[in-house]
Amino acid sequence: MRRRRSLLALGAVMLLGPASAVGAVAQAPPAQADLWRDYQYWLDDYGVEEAWDTTRGEGVTVAVIDTGVEGSHPTLEGAVVGGTDVSGGGDSSGGPVSQTTTEHGTLVASLLAGRGQPAEEAPEGEDFEEMTDEEWDEWFDDFEADLEETYGEDWEDEVDQERIDEFYETRQFPGIDDQADAEDEESEDDAEEDGEAGERPAGVIGVAPESELLSISLVLEDPNPYGPGTEDQIAQAVTWAVDNGADIINMSIGSGTQEWPQSWDEAFLHAEENDVLVVAAAGNRAAGHYSVGAPATIPGVLSVAGVDEERNISQDSSSQGIAIDIAAASEPLAGAMPDGGHAAWEGTSGATPIVAGAAALVMAAHPELSAPEVKHRLLSTADSAGSEGIDPEYGHGVLNVAEAVTGSVPAFDAAATETLQDWIRVHRRAESDDDADQHQEIPEDSGVVAGPEGEPRQAPQAAEARTVQDWAGPVTLGVGGLAVVLLMTGAAVHLLSRRSTATNKSADDQQSAQ
Repeated sequence: MRRRRSLLALGAVMLLGPASAVGAVAQAPPAQADLWRDYQYWLDDYGVEEAWDTTRGEGVTVAVIDTGVEGSHPTLEGAVVGGTDVSGGGDSSGGPVSQTTTEHGTLVASLLAGRGQPAEEAPEGEDFEEMTDEEWDEWFDDFEADLEETYGEDWEDEVDQERIDEFYETRQFPGIDDQADAEDEESEDDAEEDGEAGERPAGVIGVAPESELLSISLVLEDPNPYGPGTEDQIAQAVTWAVDNGADIINMSIGSGTQEWPQSWDEAFLHAEENDVLVVAAAGNRAAGHYSVGAPATIPGVLSVAGVDEERNISQDSSSQGIAIDIAAASEPLAGAMPDGGHAAWEGTSGATPIVAGAAALVMAAHPELSAPEVKHRLLSTADSAGSEGIDPEYGHGVLNVAEAVTGSVPAFDAAATETLQDWIRVHRRAESDDDADQHQEIPEDSGVVAGPEGEPRQAPQAAEARTVQDWAGPVTLGVGGLAVVLLMTGAAVHLLSRRSTATNKSADDQQSAQ
């Protein structure tokens, strides 16, 4: 826990984009990169550091479809190897595009593939001591306004007011200086255990720090002031990612609706057919997304829910539904900001790159596995949580990275794996005009003989078309009617026969009497 609690309590909030799956973003002036490294409890709790003994994700490429990634951030240096923009407002590098949540893509990328950074390169926070009293009061007023925006009018009931007052009086983050020496000593102990004294990475380090990123920038605002809408951007982004070598696609975005436009079918099917794993955020209740929304609902996509540090499902940062596959840390989180600093934040947007990073580690450790098999390994090794079976909030359970990378898993059953191709065949039955005009040849070995050339025969009309249900009733009634007729005929013949016999006997009796 250490310092991260006080920092989160002192944070300011950035507003959400309308289509974004991210939760709150709390920016506090960073003191040292070491502080943010300590903040990342999931690296130990989820077995990430243990998995690093096997692999750090080398050789795996992950596409981040988001608001753009600032690859020049110290913790992301060398991570971004390519990119593009599909919004019309960015450049070919896939860098951040100006919008409400410009920082979102950089935050996501740092949790996935952040490299960390040496302490001497850590960006320093604002020097409050150098501020005049007037500058300090102005800064602090803005800070309190941000707290009110975060927690509402009753924000003073939601934070530790004594710490706020102490922060104002001392211009120091409460408790940080008191703990600095102890944490430095702890860091040295950790480094000595690793045999790398003094080389422990600071800053934000991702789950797969040696994987490579492709950044595809889009705009999540509607309407997009730069050009194409979100529907077209996402279809183009997924296709580009597949065509440019992505092994995994991270989508920390959500639509808030379970259905997706038919125009996405081709793009996501393209990913499935090219063995690319798509990992998507389930969505956040705080944003009004109470049920999982697309693209997380698309068959084959790995859908990620969010939990807090105690592994309780997040009440603000996680939607629910039968589409949930797995849960991971969504609050509190740390990440890199485009300005070179760091921030505390929360949401399934952050849980998603943690799972995508775990998938990269599995792929690096088991390069022979297909994307569905990687997904199977992640789900089958998850720590049980929620109700028995597949829980509507936790899915298969909470991510266990170490087990996913090195553990034993049940045999993979491809026949039982849900695919988008199967879904399209069942749910998209309507043929296009082009398909209706296409002629399909009859296979030679089918045993079907083609009719004479010319106009095709007229299709049977509704009254002529018969099903089992259509003809079963009439036939049954017909057979029953015939039986009744035969029965009645037999009875009449029998009656007539008896009458004939009686008449003949009466005539014989009369003759005898005479």
